[in-house]
Amino acid sequence: MAGFTHLFIPGPTNIPEQVRQAMNLPMEDMRASSFPNLTLPLFEDIKKVFKNETGRVFIYPSSGTGAWEAAMTNVLSPGDKVLMSRFGQFSHLWVDMAERLGFEVDVIDCEWGTGVPLEIYAERLKADKAHLIKAVFCTQNETATGVTSDVAGCRAALDAANHPALLFVDGVSSIGSIDFRQEEWGVDCAVSGSQKGFMLPAGLGFLSVSKKALAASRVATHRHCYFSFEDMIRTNDGGYFPYTPATQLLRGLRASLDLIAEEGLENIFARHHRLAEGVRKAVDAWGLKLCAKAPKWHSDTVSAIVVPEGIDSANVVKRAYQKYNTSLGGGLNKVAGKVFRIGHLGWLNEVMVLASVSAAELTLLDCGVDLAPGSGVGAAIEHFRRTADVPVAKAA
Repeated sequence: MAGFTHLFIPGPTNIPEQVRQAMNLPMEDMRASSFPNLTLPLFEDIKKVFKNETGRVFIYPSSGTGAWEAAMTNVLSPGDKVLMSRFGQFSHLWVDMAERLGFEVDVIDCEWGTGVPLEIYAERLKADKAHLIKAVFCTQNETATGVTSDVAGCRAALDAANHPALLFVDGVSSIGSIDFRQEEWGVDCAVSGSQKGFMLPAGLGFLSVSKKALAASRVATHRHCYFSFEDMIRTNDGGYFPYTPATQLLRGLRASLDLIAEEGLENIFARHHRLAEGVRKAVDAWGLKLCAKAPKWHSDTVSAIVVPEGIDSANVVKRAYQKYNTSLGGGLNKVAGKVFRIGHLGWLNEVMVLASVSAAELTLLDCGVDLAPGSGVGAAIEHFRRTADVPVAKAA
């Protein structure tokens, strides 16, 4: 098929040419005396994306799932009680991991399309007078349903209860794209991955930890090896790793962090919100609904769009790929066949978003959805034109 393949899934995302070229180099010696010239600034600059001022960050050759496991097995002990909520495929997988690793999981099942239930968290924490809960988990952005939760609200619930539990945040599809403030919000372990807002291929798991989490890791008793904080700290302090790192990905990370610093995080957040609003305007114009149940849950990195009764969303995704050379995200688990997803995060602009909307609109029409041709695209265009001159923050 002539033309480019269009990628609008919520990760892996499109890679900037500067980042691709930065990774296009011969293999290098990860034990060379010059290697810390690359790695030591990486550790400091990635902390800036997490807004972690006093802790440290670990870079694992893994997916975000590996960083999840690193956080739990280094900071917690077997049998520790943790408070979690489940409202989508990825929050479900986090719960599943915690259970399989031997933690006592107090899980709150929520309607898919909603997010972290702050009121219930507050009640459970206030009732836990013995402080048996050792960690509270928050999925900031549930990729399966296009829902963003209130991390600051989780911290407020902990503070209101005067509870010492650690706060863990899954920011795989949010950090670097949606506002996140680790130090200000008192987040102890924040997890992300390279293939989303960091604009890289999959293969790096990022874990940003607080001083409190580091202290907890020194007395925690869960077994770990590959993900050991101790091994990483001992070697990272000199600019090296306890095993072979993904050197080309680290070169790409250098380029992506430079792009993030050049644009400025606040500008990036504003850009993502504006682009996401364009998709949401299109969905409204089609007469369809988002999986997210209310505007407070709307994600600025991925929109999960509910198809009408009688339409299988899997056919929408298949048709878009086979006929229009466009990858959209499918529905997962409870929403399989019910939603398709447009990923709008990372390295993209208005015209790229319009491409995703037009491909989705063509496909929906092909699949028998009753909508006016051009309605969604037109609504998105009007939004982008109307907001084109809205000022955003200056780069730091």
